[in-house]
Amino acid sequence: MVAAPIHFAARPDLAAAIQNWRDWLAGERRASPHTLDGYARDLSAFCAFLLGHLGQEPDLPALATLSPADFRAFLAARQNDGLGRSSMARLMSTLRGFFKYLDRFDLVHNPALGAVKSPRPPKSVPKPLAADEALEALATAGELHDEPWLAARDVALFTLLYGCGLRLGEALGMNKRDAPKGDTMVITGKGRKQRMVPVLAVVREAIADYVGQCPYPLAADGPLFVGARGGKLNPGVVQRQMRRLRLLLGLPETATPHALRHSFATHLLAGGGDLRTIQELLGHSSLSTTQRYTKVDAARLKGVYDAAHPRAKG
Repeated sequence: MVAAPIHFAARPDLAAAIQNWRDWLAGERRASPHTLDGYARDLSAFCAFLLGHLGQEPDLPALATLSPADFRAFLAARQNDGLGRSSMARLMSTLRGFFKYLDRFDLVHNPALGAVKSPRPPKSVPKPLAADEALEALATAGELHDEPWLAARDVALFTLLYGCGLRLGEALGMNKRDAPKGDTMVITGKGRKQRMVPVLAVVREAIADYVGQCPYPLAADGPLFVGARGGKLNPGVVQRQMRRLRLLLGLPETATPHALRHSFATHLLAGGGDLRTIQELLGHSSLSTTQRYTKVDAARLKGVYDAAHPRAKG
């Protein structure tokens, strides 16, 4: 299904600048289509607001006249539309990125946005599966298909996510030549950053089993994980399979493909892994991102303490 084109209520000069910015992000920053569409939706909403706010379709000269109050009025309007804090923070990031681009290429110079504070997005604590839940999910993944090769594919993919701590996009972005052959493999993550991760034998075996059963020829430079018709596997299909697993096993709604990555980190931490090593394995650029997992483990440890420590019983 092809996504509907995004409309911008803007004069030609501004519409062209938005398109050029998107092209620049795709070429220079290697932004994903999903990210570019998110930015475009934000700017479309901004242009629609300015149309009513200014009484005419905005152009580049109009952007140069905007005041901090104008930007705050836009944020207030979006908040009234029900936009959450995370989406509001992304909205401000989009505007800052676009105006920085306009300034860099001498299209618009307007420092007003710098006087507007960005809303802080809520810090979400990862919600991993328990170790037995994760293992049961992997064991059951193969029961969701009548086609043996599709069952083997799902088992291989979920085992890879949990066994190596990959993001779903990283796993689906692997080509056949990237399939692990030894104890380690190189993964290309966010920002095209590469990292080396260890590979358990069970991961290699699951992938080899899937590759051996796949009825389609997998080219070395083609996708490792393919769909029922042989094309690159869509993440929506994986998410749907995980929903089916949730229903089958009675798992909470937080049990998503990404929860397997969270589970990888949390179970390593609970087993004595140090944060710096886990940071490297996950491909986090900041240790503070990895430290979110300590909150999960601390909650588990407090539960054990409250249930078992003599002093906790009063």
